[in-house]
Amino acid sequence: MRALAHLNKYLWHYKWQIILGTVFIIASNLFAIYAPRMIREAFDLITESLDTYNTGNVSDFALKLPYSVSFIFDLFNISTTRFTDINSVSGLTKAITSLSILLAILYLVASLFKGIFLFFTRQTIIIMSRLIEFDLKNEIFDQYQRLNLAFYRRNKTGDLMNRISEDVSQVRMYLGPAIMYTLNLVVLSVLAIWAMLSVNVELTLYVLLPLPVLSVSIYYVSTLINKRSEKVQRQQSHLSTLVQEAFSGIRVLKAFNRQKSTQENFAKECNTYKVDSLRLVKVDALFMPAIILLIGMSTIITIYVGGLKAINGEITIGNIAEFVIYVNMLTWPFASVGWVTSLVQRAAASQKRINEFLHIEPEIRNPKEAADEIKGKIAFEDVSFVYPDSGIKALRNVSFEINSGETLAIIGRTGSGKSTIANLICRNFDVTSGRLLIDNEPIEKINLNSLRSNIGYVPQDVFLFSDTIANNIAFGLSSDENVRQMVEMAAENAYVKHNIEEFPKKFETMLGERGINLSGGQKQRVSIARAIAGKPQILIFDDCLSAVDTETEEIILSNLKKIMVNKTTVLISHRVSTVKMADKILVLDEGAIIESGTHDELLSKKGTYAELHLKQLSEERKVEQD
Repeated sequence: MRALAHLNKYLWHYKWQIILGTVFIIASNLFAIYAPRMIREAFDLITESLDTYNTGNVSDFALKLPYSVSFIFDLFNISTTRFTDINSVSGLTKAITSLSILLAILYLVASLFKGIFLFFTRQTIIIMSRLIEFDLKNEIFDQYQRLNLAFYRRNKTGDLMNRISEDVSQVRMYLGPAIMYTLNLVVLSVLAIWAMLSVNVELTLYVLLPLPVLSVSIYYVSTLINKRSEKVQRQQSHLSTLVQEAFSGIRVLKAFNRQKSTQENFAKECNTYKVDSLRLVKVDALFMPAIILLIGMSTIITIYVGGLKAINGEITIGNIAEFVIYVNMLTWPFASVGWVTSLVQRAAASQKRINEFLHIEPEIRNPKEAADEIKGKIAFEDVSFVYPDSGIKALRNVSFEINSGETLAIIGRTGSGKSTIANLICRNFDVTSGRLLIDNEPIEKINLNSLRSNIGYVPQDVFLFSDTIANNIAFGLSSDENVRQMVEMAAENAYVKHNIEEFPKKFETMLGERGINLSGGQKQRVSIARAIAGKPQILIFDDCLSAVDTETEEIILSNLKKIMVNKTTVLISHRVSTVKMADKILVLDEGAIIESGTHDELLSKKGTYAELHLKQLSEERKVEQD
């Protein structure tokens, strides 16, 4: 239960639902306990009537009304003369018939009220569980958004999805059915045992004799359920990850003709899940038969011991019938102990997995609530960075400065640390050593929301949402702005508007997952439009023109020049044609700056940049000749 303690704050928040649910459970079980008394009195009524009939002393019968019947008569001030003043067999028959009908009506009324309060119970406790499920999913999702990129590098998407869906569903079963049936078991057990003790203490003890065996059995098996539940949930997460990766990479699977091997791998993992689930089911399957057997033993004991006591005149036949009903009434609550135990164990295993993420404190935190004005000056002072998961040293003593409104270009081979600089400016990671300053202020002291809302970032790996093109471009805009005009202007500047207007629904065209119905170049240009639509103070383009041809690149850069005026811009690319217009160019290699200067200065140095420029020029000429 330690893992489930996290849910106590929700239970306290919805305490009135639990209190009302408990009241309704008590009311429902009071009527449930009252109903067997009708059966007892009916049996006793028939037994006494038969004895009277056999002796022939009808006039001496002086029928004793059952307590429940006399209570109703007293409540409504009904005369009992016609039931007690009996002088013939026919009168006795009529009295028995009337009383039997009345007892049947009372039994039906008790059952009706039991059902009504049971309905109210579900309307409070089960609905409470759904409300907590809603709150818990929102808490998990909010935590996911707070966690930094390093967390997502360590964990798989399928596992994250499974914890917010399957695991939360398991927890809801604890919050709803498990709590409801536990309360019902406690209340019904107390009321039923109290009712049985009021009839005969010794018989009650005999009847309850098998129950300690039941408790020991549950205690023994619960550990097995917990271990196997955790294993099943882990395998479920693994399956979710496998399916998610297969669907996301379906084009690669088909291109390499790996459908069969992927299917075989999935079948293998499914078989593991099946085996683990069946092992858990086998344990669950022991509960119900064992509990029903023990309850059946209680019934046999009731009839045997109760029969002996009835012969001795200690109890009546009606009491035996009443005891049998009470015992069978306890069958499902006690039978549900195993099921509830299973639910609690599964919920504990799931909540333990959820808590692993909920209790993680994000490494990147907002230092203050007050907003900051971002002008755009950026300075790296002897910055080094090591990725926390892999241990790869991405940057080594990097120092540079870019004033507000200037354009900085970064060029270098793959893995040289270009994208790491972009991630540090966005504060997706904090520097390992050195200082990163924004407007002469350490980035760790700047309001995180202000910083990121003033950055238009086009990542190297373009991601588009399964939404309309217009909504993808307007992703960073607030609703109070002239959204449509800004979207169309951004699309035009990104040189993608003419492509969008070729679609039948134009800007309202729905994109598939990750923009699968767009070409690589179109996705990059839509991503550029999204970055520039909000007119941020800092623009970061991380190799965002790699999928477009040289002619399209020149048009886009020409359009961007107008947007980049008075804005700090960071251009990251492996193409010299993209970066040559920058105010300052950095050449990176293995995380260190090996050259810096303007395009002309770097060409005059005849170093790495000049070699790269000549190589790309020769490649372009070769393409033109072909």
